[in-house]
Amino acid sequence: MEVRHAFEIASSWILIVLLVGIPLYGWVKGVKVYEAFVEGAKEGFNVAVRIIPFLVAILASVGAFRGAGAMDALAKVLAPITGPLGLPAEVLPMALVRPLSGSGALGLLGNIFATPGLGPDSYAGRLGSVLQGSTETTFYVLSVYCGSVGIVRYRHALAAGLLADFTGLTASVTIARMLWA
Repeated sequence: MEVRHAFEIASSWILIVLLVGIPLYGWVKGVKVYEAFVEGAKEGFNVAVRIIPFLVAILASVGAFRGAGAMDALAKVLAPITGPLGLPAEVLPMALVRPLSGSGALGLLGNIFATPGLGPDSYAGRLGSVLQGSTETTFYVLSVYCGSVGIVRYRHALAAGLLADFTGLTASVTIARMLWA
């Protein structure tokens, strides 16, 4: 019980220590803390302005794909293959959207949770939860990070990201089947 109490005390003080300690450390080292903060904020704003077109393109394409019904059609085509492997049709759209949009995948996970007969304690809900934490928004990350610094050729990073997403999907299905199927 004492270790838990120590963690509770530490967790309540860590944010205060960071918010006070970092500026104090900079001040002691002779850094003009406020000016450095304002300069960093300006750079962050400029980066945000540069990546907006990439974000709009991703969100518009995902929205159009889902709105046109292509996501549901693709899920119906792939469900007979993925269902026996442990990836049910309810989770398949989430697995397809996750590399594109984290918020879109989270919305699909919310739909799984809200669907009568499924819910968060169903196999689909648990698999979706594990999948949400095991994969990355590869296209979003590449467009934001590479777009912010002007990198336009990132095919190797794309291949590595999609391979990591596939590995995360495979591990999610394996773990969910071992624990809940």
